[in-house]
Amino acid sequence: MSYWDERYSTSEYLFGEEPNAFLARQAHLLPKSGTALAIADGEGRNGVWLAEQGLEVVSFDASPVGIQKARRLAQKRGVALDPQLVDIALYGWPVEQFDVVAGIFFQFAGPDLRDAIFAGMQRTLKPGGLLILEGYGPRQLEYKTGGPSMIENLYTEALLAEKFAGLEILQLQDHDVELAEGARHVGRSHLVDLVARKPG
Repeated sequence: MSYWDERYSTSEYLFGEEPNAFLARQAHLLPKSGTALAIADGEGRNGVWLAEQGLEVVSFDASPVGIQKARRLAQKRGVALDPQLVDIALYGWPVEQFDVVAGIFFQFAGPDLRDAIFAGMQRTLKPGGLLILEGYGPRQLEYKTGGPSMIENLYTEALLAEKFAGLEILQLQDHDVELAEGARHVGRSHLVDLVARKPG
């Protein structure tokens, strides 16, 4: 069993059933209809929330256990969700397919894979589409409340400004916050947030 399958193999939802707080705060920017992609979506909480906003959502993850729980959460909430079992390194990033692309805490990806993911996120956005990204910053290594232990996998404002320079950056913020992501994931955290729109 993989690391994530093992972590998800409980009746409860590891990071809770509610969406990531930063993602939820962007509700006013979402289109009233359209398509969305939730990448590395684990047990589906963010994809399900996007579906609740009226979007047609593809939610993908590499964990079969996570995908099963995403299906159950969508059924519980009464929304349609397309959960796909996909290794992010092999995802095809179809050109200009989605109105919204959300990536929340997928920092298992080292710099080379991360750069490919960032490029893919931009490629798969439709013109005028919205990109929402949140990850941990370098001070997270001091807080030790989650995220990767390798500094090269962490984000900085400068990194995201460079990698998403082709988009219109609506918000780019580096901040410390008390993060609650399910009952087991509470504590001071260093986050870097990005909201950007693809020109079109």
